[in-house]
Amino acid sequence: MGTLWYGGSIYTLRQEGEKVEAVFTKNGKIADTGKIANLKNTYKDEIQNEIDLRGSMMLPGLVDSHMHLIGYGESLLRLDLTTVRSKQELLNQVRMRAEIASQGEWIVGEGWDENNWDQIEIPTSQELSEVAPYNPVLLKRTCRHAIVVNHEALKRANIDKDTPNPPGGIIERDMNGELTGYLKDQAQELVFKVQPKVDHTYLENALTTAIQSAWRLGLTGGHTEDLSYYGDFLVTYRAFENVILKNNMPFRAHLLVHHTVIDEWKENGFDQLGCNAFIDFGAMKIFADGALGGRTALLSQPYADDPATNGVAIHSKEQLLQLVEKARSYQLPVAVHAIGDLAFEYVLEAIEKSPTPAGKRDRLIHAQILRKDLVERSKKLSVIFDIQPRFVASDFPWVLERVGAQTYDYLYAWKSLLEEGIALAGGSDAPIEPLDPLLGIHAAVTRTKPYDTQHQVFMAEQRLSMYEALSLFTKGSAYAENKELEYGTIESGKRADFTILNQDLFQINHERILDTKVAATVINEQLVYINEEGPIRV
Repeated sequence: MGTLWYGGSIYTLRQEGEKVEAVFTKNGKIADTGKIANLKNTYKDEIQNEIDLRGSMMLPGLVDSHMHLIGYGESLLRLDLTTVRSKQELLNQVRMRAEIASQGEWIVGEGWDENNWDQIEIPTSQELSEVAPYNPVLLKRTCRHAIVVNHEALKRANIDKDTPNPPGGIIERDMNGELTGYLKDQAQELVFKVQPKVDHTYLENALTTAIQSAWRLGLTGGHTEDLSYYGDFLVTYRAFENVILKNNMPFRAHLLVHHTVIDEWKENGFDQLGCNAFIDFGAMKIFADGALGGRTALLSQPYADDPATNGVAIHSKEQLLQLVEKARSYQLPVAVHAIGDLAFEYVLEAIEKSPTPAGKRDRLIHAQILRKDLVERSKKLSVIFDIQPRFVASDFPWVLERVGAQTYDYLYAWKSLLEEGIALAGGSDAPIEPLDPLLGIHAAVTRTKPYDTQHQVFMAEQRLSMYEALSLFTKGSAYAENKELEYGTIESGKRADFTILNQDLFQINHERILDTKVAATVINEQLVYINEEGPIRV
């Protein structure tokens, strides 16, 4: 028995503008599409439920192509610093948390970004120690490639002024050689290693919180990388099984496997296919460089606002090649974080020397700063660019001063990449950016900051059409994991996963995207979320 969906604007996304009047689903799949009268006649003995969309917009289920699901859940449970607008406000938040924390308890905050403050300045370990003298404090910058910690955290990590920079990391010091508490990229690991280990209860709580939020935002799945951060690969993986399968919280979790745990993954008998319809494994994840916020993204030229550095290579070219070769030994594609053009060049060189396994695709994550020659080389490879449109709203205009507006051929150049024939998938990188896919879609089609009264457009020629933007989070995500035959469009045989919105994004002014609400989220034919204020009634 199945369900008939009708009464709204149902966009298949097979091609721009294509709509169908109704959809019949059965056993978690799309059985047929077409005229409502024809479907009612053909399946009259099989239609058990009828869902009137009441004018809503129905799309293939939106899937985030790059996120950290557990990390996102953690961000909802921890000290939220995404909205602070000054260093003093941040310090006040830490002070208030320290007043209610037990002595010695870790205070962890997420999401601060000094570029959003009236005065750009990084908090110091001394300042954090003054407001929280008896607790180790760890505050993650929005990019998650830098943290600031207090004296107690430095002490527990055995970091002093004589501690050398670890490979791929920077322990920042002031003009006198004293520690500032600011740690970049691999230097963060020195502190992460001494944090208390989390248990399965903590992980499952974070996952549950994250999935419930994802449903409310219209997401039916996500490509997520979490398996190396919580001390035990199997415990982390079992958390996904327990929450999604045993606790019956449907969500399509495509798990990237960080290179540091890839041997555990293999030794435990896993393969890329996974073992069920909701959890599977993807590429081996590698970081090639850092982020622009801390000037650790690896550029081919010095930073325009700090010529003393061109960024940080997380791995040497030789080490990067060895990691790619390791993935190939397991017949795996790679998913490589590469923001700067030089990091991107190193990744391409490694892939060229150790080609992608037949029938699979490598994933180049972020691809924000590129040169023409790199794009031309990419066209010859089996790769997809995994982009985060929301970065435009967060990084402009300061990024132009950081890297030099005229220095690179492709700067967050999504439209140009599509015109060059490059396949793109769309994600958020949550919790680094908000998980809400509508914010990413808004950034892609407007190239503006939400609610900017000046309506400043950043590189207007790079704006995407609504069809192109929606395709990033549907067909693009499916293509990134080689599952374009399973989802990404509304057509017979594909998953009965849908995102239902209260207004038609193709028919409204782009600024109204920000006012759009998710009316319902459907996964495997099941309504997992219904907005009580929305039009859908069951």
